[in-house]
Amino acid sequence: MNTKKRGHNEGSIKERKDGRYEVRVTAGYDFETGKQKRISYYTRTKADAIQKLHEEEYKIHFQQQVDPTSTTFLDWLRLWLETYMKNTLKQSTYVSYRGYIENHIAPAFPTLKLKDLTTKLLQDFYNYKQNTEGLSPKTISNLHRCLHKAMKQDVLEHYIDYNPCDAVNLPRNEKPQIEIFTREQQQLLTYTSYQFRYGIFIRLVLATGIRMGELLGLRWEDIDFNKRMLSISRTLNRLPKVDYDGIGNSTEIVIQEPKTKNSIRSIPLISNIANELQQWKTVQKTDAMTAGNEYQDSGFLVTNPFGGYVEPRTFKDFYDEILNASGLGHHTFHALRHTFATRAMEQGMDAKTLSILLGHYSVAFTLDTYTHVLDSQKHEEMKVMEEFFCMPSIPQTQSYAIVVTTMPNGFLLNPVDFENMSIKADNLQYGIQYLQTSISQKLACIYPPTPTPVNEIILNQNEFVVMITI
Repeated sequence: MNTKKRGHNEGSIKERKDGRYEVRVTAGYDFETGKQKRISYYTRTKADAIQKLHEEEYKIHFQQQVDPTSTTFLDWLRLWLETYMKNTLKQSTYVSYRGYIENHIAPAFPTLKLKDLTTKLLQDFYNYKQNTEGLSPKTISNLHRCLHKAMKQDVLEHYIDYNPCDAVNLPRNEKPQIEIFTREQQQLLTYTSYQFRYGIFIRLVLATGIRMGELLGLRWEDIDFNKRMLSISRTLNRLPKVDYDGIGNSTEIVIQEPKTKNSIRSIPLISNIANELQQWKTVQKTDAMTAGNEYQDSGFLVTNPFGGYVEPRTFKDFYDEILNASGLGHHTFHALRHTFATRAMEQGMDAKTLSILLGHYSVAFTLDTYTHVLDSQKHEEMKVMEEFFCMPSIPQTQSYAIVVTTMPNGFLLNPVDFENMSIKADNLQYGIQYLQTSISQKLACIYPPTPTPVNEIILNQNEFVVMITI
């Protein structure tokens, strides 16, 4: 049995009796025993053992020591994510950060030293991502947020003197075009949904604005039927699976608290939706009787015929099926949420209440998102100002000329200073009185025009002028 000895705190390779090779390395500190931690790996060949030893020694050396002059920007980001952030982030956020590092930073900066990262280099990188690769401003902003946190930790630990992310100018975020159902489309979708097993949940989203992950994470304990209140306290999503070495190709269902504290909220239920949810219990009871021993009472609101939860991709298929039956074409599931918010604002719900119901982080975000509703409401709200501009004019006497044309069967009366007010009358006196009343009403909402002098009026042979005083 051969053992390859190495220097202090370095690893070793030992050939075992079964022909395999054991690679032993010192990997960090065991806080339970107060001693350094030793870890063994096993390989079939000596070459594999040497390669594994080099890999583990490199990782251990890097984890124990960060030198800005030799540590790369990429290695620091990986260390920061695994050591400082992994236990503090939601899995979805961790997956996003890992993706930014491996998909964007790794190809662009594989060897850049931590000390060589500058604001100018980052700015050029963001410009390239936007102008050449077509990355959206929102994605660049999210990538920047990740890098800013990592470099802030650098500054706190005095690896670098300043955060190069501080002075970067980010591309302006263009407000995305939100998708909603018109009132007619919403009625059609609602009507069609009654023909489908999961139609109740389409109506629930239209009446509450909850997200798909929030819907699928609902349990019966989240509904207080006495108070008609729905509580959002968890989400159900399918996310890339995270293991010790990072993110693999597999995915898993993750049930967790919502991403932000604002998303944890209570939403009142309208009476008919509350009643329909009570009826859904009957559907689940029927499922249990039909499935027998195969039924699993998971406690979730949205369940398959065997009582288990329904995952997002499957529920999206059910939603698309209802859409197709409605003949409405493609609409994202999020359009249901936008439709709820739009209808709420159209019906006069105040922005603060709506923001709380939607779980937004600020009222300003709600107002900015649903500007399209506000524009139409502005016109309606401005009508209250009309009374200030349609008040009776200050009483004054004005004389206006009416040109009267004699006709075989009556008279044509044409006010000189008022357009589109000509009338025909059998009786001249009646016609004059009618015009006098009409002009008085019109003058209540417009600034009185200056009367045309009589000597400037040109008459034909069968015409004469009558003056009226207003």
